[in-house]
Amino acid sequence: MEKRCIATECLKSTGFRYTLSLISGKYKMTILYTLMAFEVVRFNEMKRYIGDISFKTLSNALKELEADDLIHREEYPQIPPKVEYSLTPRGKSLFPVLDAMCIWGDENKTE
Repeated sequence: MEKRCIATECLKSTGFRYTLSLISGKYKMTILYTLMAFEVVRFNEMKRYIGDISFKTLSNALKELEADDLIHREEYPQIPPKVEYSLTPRGKSLFPVLDAMCIWGDENKTE
């Protein structure tokens, strides 16, 4: 195997950097985990589950994840309005990453 030289490479061109650009943010991974665990979640349910997140922050993070095709937003035309969120197939493809983080956390957390 050929040894890589940092002088000739750039982080911006890596898959790691691209993945990080999609999931970075204080609550994005938490939102993805929530949808992985519960499949279909309404906005207020997610807000209660996550806890210390403002409505605006949650709304912005959901919009960004939707724009990146990681989550699907389903709006039902009724009174009061009903909106549900779920993972897209692209979002579901992150399951191995999320599962690995859960396993690592369970094995390494301190009581």
